[in-house]
Order: sequence, then structure tokens, then C-alpha cells
Amino acid sequence: MVATATVAHFATRQPHSNSRMCAEEKGRLRGVASAGWLRAAEQDRVDVAEARPALTNRMPPRVDLDRYGLQHASVLGRQLDLFSGRGFPGSDEVAARVEPARLVPSGLDDATLVAVLPEARLANCRALCEEAGRRRLTAAVPALEALCQRFKGFGVEHAVPEQIAALHGLVAIRTHEAGVAVARFITGNVVQGPALYEAVRAAAIIGCRLPPGFSLKLLRHNDPRIRAAACRCTQLHAEVIPLLLDLLDDLHGTVAFAAACALGRAGRIEARPMLTRLLREGPTAEVIDAVSSVADEDCIVQLGRIARTNVELSAAAIDALDAIDNPRAQGIAETLHDPA
Repeated sequence: MVATATVAHFATRQPHSNSRMCAEEKGRLRGVASAGWLRAAEQDRVDVAEARPALTNRMPPRVDLDRYGLQHASVLGRQLDLFSGRGFPGSDEVAARVEPARLVPSGLDDATLVAVLPEARLANCRALCEEAGRRRLTAAVPALEALCQRFKGFGVEHAVPEQIAALHGLVAIRTHEAGVAVARFITGNVVQGPALYEAVRAAAIIGCRLPPGFSLKLLRHNDPRIRAAACRCTQLHAEVIPLLLDLLDDLHGTVAFAAACALGRAGRIEARPMLTRLLREGPTAEVIDAVSSVADEDCIVQLGRIARTNVELSAAAIDALDAIDNPRAQGIAETLHDPA
């Protein structure tokens, strides 16, 4: 206000003819204006000082890092990396942690091995499951099932290593109880994502049969590996047969092969052309077992040739000939049993 009034007063005065007096008047006006600005700045500082306690009271309380076992960035000697994507600090950011001692599975008795399996850590899990499978420890089946159940809901994009280890252990045990546990994994959606294939494959190896409702879903799966494995562990129900017939024309040869074997075991002659071709081009124990239910004269001749020339498959071919209710098959089988 003082600076404004002084400037207005100066504007109403008549101009001096003396230039010295004009300079003095301008200097006096600048001094008055500077004093006004200083008083205004001082008042602003006072206002901020009075408002600071109120602002401080509204600020969030300081977090006690020691209470939660954390360290400030200044203690770590570097700025925290908020964009590294890691859930836990690296080894160069915190003091070295004491790693738990690794168990020696071969040194554990059966009861101890079963007891530690459900809560096994990643570092020991695979070795413990392999040891249970090596011993074919039926008592470990519930423990392996509990280990797999621990991670239900995980593994959509990446398989959970603990679940894979548990499935491999159950495959090695390969008992009825192990098959029931694997079937529960599939029907209960315990495994998903990449681990689903491992579970269906385990069911096929163990020999358990899945209910038709779940089999239909697996036979329509986008992953051809899962479709092929599902053909080997599905119950040959009336609802499943039409879908298996469709899979004979699947674009993936492994799926069509598995569907033909499943239909052959069910006695469906629609699978005979493919099984006959497979006997000529690439016989396997699975094909030989499947063709015995639908074999014709051509298949019988092929089985006799395999029994004479293929040492690895000779026993399987002879067993298939024994199972075929055909005079020619019986004659070939008798000749092979008594070469003399």
C-alpha cells in the first residue's frame, strides 16, 4: 500500500527541471518499494511457520523398518530398485541368510520320509519324491498327494516343480492307490496349465481310467499331447466313442495313433486299417495289444512275422496271437511255442 500511494503521489507532482532532484526522487521510491516487498515476504514466512504444525499432524506416521525386518536404502548402500520385478531382495542387498540343511533321502527311514514329504521344500522335494518312488513306498501316496494339494490353484502359466516331482513319485510307485490319487488331481483341478499334461500322462502310465465327463474335456483340449494321453486313460463309454472316432482324423499323428489304440482295445473295427498300417510300418507293444481285439487275416500274418523277426516284441506278438479267437492265429502261436 505504501509503495502504491508513493507512486501515485509522484505521478501527480510536476516534473522538475533539475535532473539531480529527479534521480533522488526515483531512488527514494525504489527504497520504499523494496521495504514493502521485504515486509510481505516476512509475513509469508510467519504464515508458513504457523501452518507447519497442522500439516505435520496430518502426515502419515513414520514406519519402523526394524520392526518388520527391513532396512532403509541408505543402510543397504544403494537405492532400492522398484522396477526389477523381483519379489525379494538379492544377495547383494541384505546380509547372507542361513540356508536350511539339505536332507539326505537315502538316510531316512520310511516313517521319516513319509513325514517330511507333505511340507518338503523345493531344494529337497525332487530327491525325496524320487526316493519314495525308488522304494515303491505305498505309504507315501497320501503324503505325495498332500504335497501336490499344497499348490492347488498355482501353475497356470508355469508348472509347479513340487507338483511335477510328486507326480513322478506316484508314477514310480505305480499302485492302485497312486492311480486314484492322480485321478483326484485331474478331477479336482489340483493341477492346471503345463502340469495337466504331466498328470494325464501319469494316469495313462499307471493305468487308471478317468470318468467320461472329464475325459471328454481332455479329448477336446487344445494341447495335442493332452488329447493323446487322454485317449490312453479314458473309460470307453458310449459318450466317448464318437469323439475317439473323430480323433482318428486328427491332424497330429500321435493323437490319431492313441485314438486307434483305444478303439482297438474297445473292439471297434473302425480302428483296424490304421492299426494294420502301424503293424507294418512301426509296430509297438501298445499297437500289438490293441490289434488283438480286431485282428483279421492280414493282422494275424503281420503278428506272426513280428514274433519271428523282432526279438523285443516277440513275446507281445505271441501273447496277442494266443488271445485271438482264430484257427490260423492259434496255429501260428503253436508253431512259435514249439519251433521243432
